[in-house]
Amino acid sequence: MRDLPTLFTALGASRFRSSFKLNVKDQAYLQAKGLPLVLDHARDFIAKRLAPASLPNDGKQTPFRGHPVFVAQHATACCCRGCLQKWHQIPPGRALNPQEQDYILTVLAHWLQYIGSNRPIDH
Repeated sequence: MRDLPTLFTALGASRFRSSFKLNVKDQAYLQAKGLPLVLDHARDFIAKRLAPASLPNDGKQTPFRGHPVFVAQHATACCCRGCLQKWHQIPPGRALNPQEQDYILTVLAHWLQYIGSNRPIDH
């Protein structure tokens, strides 16, 4: 796992990763629901779509739109086990432990709050 300043510097240097921003609909959803509830959704997505040791659809399990967390996952390379290995040094082939899941949640929270919407979230 990487420290956040180093990670976000690297993500910012990636044309693909840095191209993601929340659209107006996702920003409105985040504002209306609040960051804590959206992070509850993120925790559930992590547990179901990233944490298992074996994922039959790995690399295709995270949509590119439809929820602010999905956008954040692609922006932060927390979208599949391959990206987790490449960007976060989290090895594939085993279940994510609680610390790794918390780390991913922290990465997503940081992006949602400070980067993706271009303004801090009040909730």
